[in-house]
Amino acid sequence: MGFDSPLSLYSIPAVWLTAFAPIVLRTVAVKKVKGWNNVAPRNNTARVSGDKNIPPDVIARIQRMEAAHTNGNENFPLWAAAVLAANFAGLDNRRVNTLSIAYFLGRCLYNVIYISQTTPAMANLRSVVFFGILPIPIYLLIAAAAKAASL
Repeated sequence: MGFDSPLSLYSIPAVWLTAFAPIVLRTVAVKKVKGWNNVAPRNNTARVSGDKNIPPDVIARIQRMEAAHTNGNENFPLWAAAVLAANFAGLDNRRVNTLSIAYFLGRCLYNVIYISQTTPAMANLRSVVFFGILPIPIYLLIAAAAKAASL
């Protein structure tokens, strides 16, 4: 299977993993500092946040892990739709594959920055990365629509 094949379809589960990874990291961190409550798993971050015995920087990092997960979940449907539309419309595989790699790497970088940021400058860099890759799925959707309309 060469780069002219629709390899971009593999980016759908790969990008999903970029949304899932921060919640795994959050779970490990919560288990370490507070213990995991599997009866109410969505309340674990709040339990950590309300514990005065946990250092504020640890709490903030756990909150950012959860926020990175939420952001990934919010952006995943747009990505999946864009890749499916691009492939359905028959856009050039090489271009779609290249854009898929760029988007995946951008989501990875976004997570690293989001989870580790502690300054306004790093938060701004996170936003630059976010808005830098956001046009990729938009482009794919518009290009797919244009190609489909011309068929």
